[in-house]
Amino acid sequence: MSQAPAQSGVSAHLHGDAAALPTALRGLINNPELSDVSFVVGRRRQVVHAHRCILMCRCKVFHRMFRHQTPQEVTVPFVLADVEPEVFLAVIEFLYTNSVTLDSQIALEVLTAAVEYGLTDLRKLCVDFISRTLTVEMACEALQAAVTYGQTDLRQRCLAFIELHTEEVVKTQSFREISDLGLVSILQSSQLSIDEVALIQAVRGWAYVSSVVLDVPVSVVAQDAVRELRLVLLSPDELTTLERENSKDDLIPEMQIAQAWKFHALKKVSDSNPHHFHRRKGTLMREHHHYLDPPSKSSGVSALGSK
Repeated sequence: MSQAPAQSGVSAHLHGDAAALPTALRGLINNPELSDVSFVVGRRRQVVHAHRCILMCRCKVFHRMFRHQTPQEVTVPFVLADVEPEVFLAVIEFLYTNSVTLDSQIALEVLTAAVEYGLTDLRKLCVDFISRTLTVEMACEALQAAVTYGQTDLRQRCLAFIELHTEEVVKTQSFREISDLGLVSILQSSQLSIDEVALIQAVRGWAYVSSVVLDVPVSVVAQDAVRELRLVLLSPDELTTLERENSKDDLIPEMQIAQAWKFHALKKVSDSNPHHFHRRKGTLMREHHHYLDPPSKSSGVSALGSK
């Protein structure tokens, strides 16, 4: 009788219940049992317990923090005064379970922590949550975070929201508190659903608040932002009113106002800043606006053919 061929070794990578491990690890969050590191967090100096092995394998920042600890330092709590307990615990939750519980009160701060700790997946979760839960009141605050931390995807989503709700957004406290860089990113958009007169008034209000906070003149604090105002969209009467208001605070440089008057005199679009001659989505029509639209190529061809 012939012998059956010997079977070669067989191996397989098998999975148990995918939720079992995160569920078990969730029970270790802020659990003093077997913990070997602690943090004193926030103004309330709340103690948070953790396990170094989990933090080190999940986060390079914590790995560097603990790697060179001496035996004497192991028992000394880390003081994190600049982060609130709810925010830090959200970070810990993510490190232990690869998931996070967010609400609108802490999402922006958790995003900040995710960037600082280099947690890319947590950052993405925060950006997705913030983008889906944007409100008029928090839109500029979210945009500010996006600009500060270079979050291009969140910046684009915030701008899209602000473009849809511009008139409401410019009335909020977060608009008045946004940085000049954040404000410039808003003013560069042609999709803002607001008329230029109202937008100029909103920028003036922002400038007065920023002037008080930073203790610098209105004209200085707003010098970058006002360059993005499109004064040529204003009628002559509106420009005259603007000049009268501007004489009180010098918010807008005289040269910029003079360029708007030059357009009214020559009815000619400048090549230096062509986007300043584009109507925004919410711009109300004025009689002189037809001079802003260059003749289309088709009309130009027709004109040549008729000669």
